[in-house]
Amino acid sequence: MITTRAFIPHNLVWLALLGLMAILFGNCAGGKVPANEKWVLEPFKKNNDVNPIMTPDPRSEFFCPVQRKSLRWEEKDVFNPAAVVKDNRVYLLYRAQDNIGKPGGTSRIGLANSRDGLSFKKQPIPVLFPDQDPMKIFEWEGGCEDPRVVRREDGTYIMTYTAYDGKTARLCVASSSDLISWKKHGLAFTDNKYRDLWSKSGAIVCERRDNDVIAVKIKGKYYMYWGDTDIFMATSDDLIVWTPVTGKKGKLKPAMKPRPGYFDSRLVEPGPFALKRKDGILLIYNSANSAANGDKTLPQDTYAVGQALFSATTPGKLLARSNRHFMHPTESYELTGQVNNVCFLEGMVWFKGRWLLYYGTADSKIAVAECEEK
Repeated sequence: MITTRAFIPHNLVWLALLGLMAILFGNCAGGKVPANEKWVLEPFKKNNDVNPIMTPDPRSEFFCPVQRKSLRWEEKDVFNPAAVVKDNRVYLLYRAQDNIGKPGGTSRIGLANSRDGLSFKKQPIPVLFPDQDPMKIFEWEGGCEDPRVVRREDGTYIMTYTAYDGKTARLCVASSSDLISWKKHGLAFTDNKYRDLWSKSGAIVCERRDNDVIAVKIKGKYYMYWGDTDIFMATSDDLIVWTPVTGKKGKLKPAMKPRPGYFDSRLVEPGPFALKRKDGILLIYNSANSAANGDKTLPQDTYAVGQALFSATTPGKLLARSNRHFMHPTESYELTGQVNNVCFLEGMVWFKGRWLLYYGTADSKIAVAECEEK
């Protein structure tokens, strides 16, 4: 089940073309960086020696409290992980789907950990899932999707995730002290006028402090980028209750929109946390390509990764935006799957002197890339 992406038919011509591009240009952006793009984080290098690092496991069983029976909770697909470092290990909180349910499978959030960031050991049961609780009305039977996780200064982990009832996606918040036991706090946007607003993909502004990535306030507020058509913003005092940023007439105020003629021409959607740096707030974002007015070198609806820079003091002010994508599908497991032609970046950690970036491939498996800090 996928809540927003169109299913794309397999196309042998495009596969051959993209394969040739991968041979000619490698698996990262490469080339000389334009003078006005010195702020970008690159090069991205896919770890093809180990990818994909995670695949579905039909043996894992879990007693579903809603259906009141055991089921194979990650039998169908695993993808779109969040990532954090704890106790010198990398933890992935990943989306897993079973093979039953009307939306194409119910999603739950699993947990895995690694000493090297490349080889992961999974927990046997999910850590966040639809339950017989007040969130069931929002989470059943689509499930809990696409987590992002950051750490608050007091050590608490904050997760933004999507609750999907099969009709509407709603951005939600949960918290944990150990990454295993999670407390659901409900909808991120508590005002009733946003109750049925389609909302997802909450990327909170953070900064790197040595080896830790911590949520940071700007002028007394936490900020979050969110949305999966345009990118919008929200603010919070505590990372739990959020207020969308609106314009003078009370309408949502976009911070960034798709661009005709580019790889991000159909939609834009936040990736992992937004990273506050010396030159501004770096937002790594996912995007889809429009067949009608997009990048003609990419197939229709290809999901590629872009980067944008926002003001460090005024997070809604877009300072720069790269005209290049930094990752796109080139490998067989990225080109073909539940949804073809998808690289969807959602997890990022600073670990052992480099950035490790975790992404969903064709909404079916999980892979990793890395990037050295400039």
